[in-house]
Amino acid sequence: MSVNIPSNSVPSSASRFQVHVINEGHGSAAAVSDSADPPHYEETSFGDEAPNRLRISFRPGNQECYDNFLPTGETAKTDTTFHAYDSHTNTYYLQTFGHNTMDAVPKIEYYRNTGSVSGPKVNRPSLLEIHEQLAKNVTVAPGSADRVANGDGVPGDEQAENKEEDMSGVVKFGWVKGVLVRCMLNIWGVMLFIRLSWIVGEAGIGLGVIIIGLAVTVTAITGLSTSAIATNGYVRGGLGVLIILLSTMVTSITGLSTSAIATNGFVRGGGAYYLISRSLGPEFGGSIGLIFAFANAVAVAMYVVGFAETVVDLLKESDSMMVDPTNDIRIIGSITVVILLGISVAGMEWEAKAQVILLVILLIAIANFFIGTVIPSNNEKKSRGFFNYQASIFAENFGPSFTKGEGFFSVFAIFFPAATGILAGANISGDLEDPQDAIPRGTMLAIFITTVAYIGVAICVAACVVRDATGSMNDTIVSGMNCNGSAACSLGYDFSRCQHEPCQYGLMNNFQVMSMVSGFGPLITAGIFSATLSSALASLVSAPKVFQALCKDNIFKGLQFFAKGYGKNNEPLRGYFLTFVIAMAFILIAELNVIAPIISNFFLASYALINFSCFHASYAKSPGWRPAYGIYNMWVSLFGAILCCAVMFVINWWAAVITYVIELFLYIYVTYKKPDVNWGSSTQALSYVSALDNALELTTVEDHVKNFRPQCIVLTGGPMTRPALLDITHAFTKNSGLCICCEVFVGPRKLCVKEMNSGMAKKQAWLIKNKIKAFYAAVAADCFRDGVRSLLQASGLGRMKPNTLVIGYKKIWRKAPLSELENYVGIIHDAFDFEIGVVIVRISQGFDISPVLQVQDELEKLEQERLALEAAIKDNECEEGKGGIRGLFKKAGKLNITKPAPKKDGNISTIQSMHVGEFNQKLVEASAQFKKKQGKGTIDVWWLFDDGGLTLLIPYILTLRKKWKDCKLRIYVGGKINRIEEEKISMASLLSKFRIKFADIHIIGDINIKPNKESWKVFEEMIEPYRLHESHKDLTTAEKLKRESPWKITDAELEAVKEKSYRQVRLNELLQEHSRAANLIVLSLPVARKGSISDLLYMAWLEILTKNLPPVLLVRGNHKNVLTFYS
Repeated sequence: MSVNIPSNSVPSSASRFQVHVINEGHGSAAAVSDSADPPHYEETSFGDEAPNRLRISFRPGNQECYDNFLPTGETAKTDTTFHAYDSHTNTYYLQTFGHNTMDAVPKIEYYRNTGSVSGPKVNRPSLLEIHEQLAKNVTVAPGSADRVANGDGVPGDEQAENKEEDMSGVVKFGWVKGVLVRCMLNIWGVMLFIRLSWIVGEAGIGLGVIIIGLAVTVTAITGLSTSAIATNGYVRGGLGVLIILLSTMVTSITGLSTSAIATNGFVRGGGAYYLISRSLGPEFGGSIGLIFAFANAVAVAMYVVGFAETVVDLLKESDSMMVDPTNDIRIIGSITVVILLGISVAGMEWEAKAQVILLVILLIAIANFFIGTVIPSNNEKKSRGFFNYQASIFAENFGPSFTKGEGFFSVFAIFFPAATGILAGANISGDLEDPQDAIPRGTMLAIFITTVAYIGVAICVAACVVRDATGSMNDTIVSGMNCNGSAACSLGYDFSRCQHEPCQYGLMNNFQVMSMVSGFGPLITAGIFSATLSSALASLVSAPKVFQALCKDNIFKGLQFFAKGYGKNNEPLRGYFLTFVIAMAFILIAELNVIAPIISNFFLASYALINFSCFHASYAKSPGWRPAYGIYNMWVSLFGAILCCAVMFVINWWAAVITYVIELFLYIYVTYKKPDVNWGSSTQALSYVSALDNALELTTVEDHVKNFRPQCIVLTGGPMTRPALLDITHAFTKNSGLCICCEVFVGPRKLCVKEMNSGMAKKQAWLIKNKIKAFYAAVAADCFRDGVRSLLQASGLGRMKPNTLVIGYKKIWRKAPLSELENYVGIIHDAFDFEIGVVIVRISQGFDISPVLQVQDELEKLEQERLALEAAIKDNECEEGKGGIRGLFKKAGKLNITKPAPKKDGNISTIQSMHVGEFNQKLVEASAQFKKKQGKGTIDVWWLFDDGGLTLLIPYILTLRKKWKDCKLRIYVGGKINRIEEEKISMASLLSKFRIKFADIHIIGDINIKPNKESWKVFEEMIEPYRLHESHKDLTTAEKLKRESPWKITDAELEAVKEKSYRQVRLNELLQEHSRAANLIVLSLPVARKGSISDLLYMAWLEILTKNLPPVLLVRGNHKNVLTFYS
């Protein structure tokens, strides 16, 4: 006998587990001499030891045993001996830490997903394998132990190994080139060169810095939240600094959230979409992913048009226009986006090199500005408002000076887009070597550096340049001239006329202030080009990457075409061209003043959801939320989300409304489609916490009759085997009560438990697929009754415990073994013992459709084998020149095809030729009868005994359902012949108090009369084979018969309950007379007194009572009120 030994029974490399070997004296004389010493054991170090280094310590003795270790941690093989601790060789493949066990040590391969690109997934030994007795005579194929020791001996690893080989040429980026460079380039936009001076001029130094700070803070907190998912001021004075700090706050909060999310597990490609979808689920992720990808695509057009406008301005100055300004923008923009597309399609490596070059240009331009501030100003620059660093200018520009129509929020709205771009690195998460480390480190450092640069530029330019200047060198102050007290006046220039007429220079009027201040003006132009092109290039790469990840998840079925990747880096070429088309369309418009606010709002919506994701994951308190980046706070993330939403409305309220409408539409669409994904989102975690809290809270509330609802255990077996029984139960429990489909596995415990565990998920999935709101539960037991008894006692949680048992009628009771019959009747007695109501359902064809399902499974298997064989033959024909017939056998072997093709085809044709009727078409139709809408008809309720009202409540609930709403209730009750009208009025009064609508009430006064002879004869013939007839025997013989057949119906028993037997037969006659045409009959279930009524007689009662009738529900409550007329 041979067994498959798991490949993970030993460590895969010495670099992971450093083994300290200490002599235990295995087979050495030294061990005996040192026997007085305490024993020494093998030690395992998980510390940060240097790779490929083994520390060995040993005691005096047989030292040569330890001389065979290599520096790699492997053991040198010898011809005659092996080391006692050799856990990497054939002789030790079943041992870990020197013990004979299949237990495996912790290893990362066990925790990978199937198909992981970072390494093959390895299956650890199952609990069953290490729990059950280890088989003797274990045989291992040659070389298999070596494969096990190396962690690659698991079936199915071949594909994973090939995938690993394919990864050799993939380009991966570190945190600098992959995140830091991209984020810095995206955050440093044209706003730095052509708008920052104006913002400081309007808001002043103080408020301007606050605006920057707020924007950056929101993005930084989002960044930290993202890092946690993948592994914050007191301001008074000038408004310019305040604006900068406000923007910094926005980006900083977002950055914190991003960092938190990104360090809470392995991050794949998809950037913001991946982080949001894996945290909040596909509904939020899918909606924001589509919006975010589209925003990045249109952002390409925005940045390219910004570049084109700068080029057109230069053409205007040199009088070199090609056509006109608008068409020149279109021409230059189209050429630029084609070049950028070429760089992107060439591969991520080329795109990264281009980004580095652009960053160098940008840094030189910024340095050029700071150098220019200390170069002494000449008269021309002074006339334009530049006086180098002056305390008087700093003081004058510290406070705000808003022009007409401008205010704090309008200036903030103009500046904030400059603070976006913090997700540029996260968007290419699939191309990062270590996203968990790169995203938080690169994003937060980029936010810090860019914020310092923005604040530094804002303060420096505001300390050197006055707000208004004429540009005329003649506006100097001469002696005797009155000074207006401005900073320029104290420096020898009079710009007072700017208060009455517009001027062209100064912070408030000239967008090219940085060019004027800088040491070399053209470098600022180069910086503008670099900022626009780098942002466009980053967006051109981000949009397809995010879109590809979205399409791969198949949330939007129609977009699957764009999921395909090409080359080693899985480049989304189709996504690149789609982005190119979108960008070209908006470039040709050449006017983005309307669409720009919407794009800013799209980005802000993404930031808001990232912040909310971090908050939501923390609030759900899932044990799986363990971000390696700990510098975040759930309430700060929530504040960041609210702040992002507020900023959206500040920037443009109608654009914010449009964004929310689009997002809501996509959210509803994805929710409706219900994509088949399970990402362990925080939404699931919070749902669990809410359900748990509600269940616990429910236990503190006493039950009340007004809140009673049927909570049912349904003995369906597998839910797909008795669909009709489940359907009728689901009809009165859906959306109102608990429904648990239960199955009892009877037989050897080991086999039963294995079968039960293997089918749990499949059967619950079947319920979900068929939209049945029910749970599946199963138990393994020695007998059926014991299993049901366990279910009756232990099912449910708190107040959500079953109060009603639903079973199908045992149609074959006369042919069933006595033990089965005893168990069947016994579970009814058990239910009454536990004060649980009972519902027995009978339909003419029975419930079990297992034979039909078995044939369907066989057909499906044969069809799959046929298709697999055809595919193998087709592949062989395509590769005939390469592998010949050998390839066919190889493929057929992989597909487990062992039978000859003609035989399979013959089997298939034989089975397919069978008519469906051979599978009992009537049974199939009967199994679906409660799925159909019931036409106009009646539900006849024979409420013969007061059981607390369950017999009346169940049919009433049925009439509320869509499929049963056309059925009217007819109530039948027993009464006296001479008081029919009085009792009818009394029952009508009771039903009206219960607020139960009914079509008619019938008082049956002749229930207790004897049935006719024909009916009674049928009953007698039914029980005849099971009667003992002891009254016709002598006493000794009668006693002997009772001992031999205690299960049979005695004459004494039959005589004692003769009136009850009459009643059951008579009731069937009345049912045939009054309810033969009803859609459903609900009838009081007769109760068999324990010890008085034999099982066979009770089953005979049920048989004669429900014989030849429409579907019947025999109902008996637990005799506690389930109806009330009190408010």
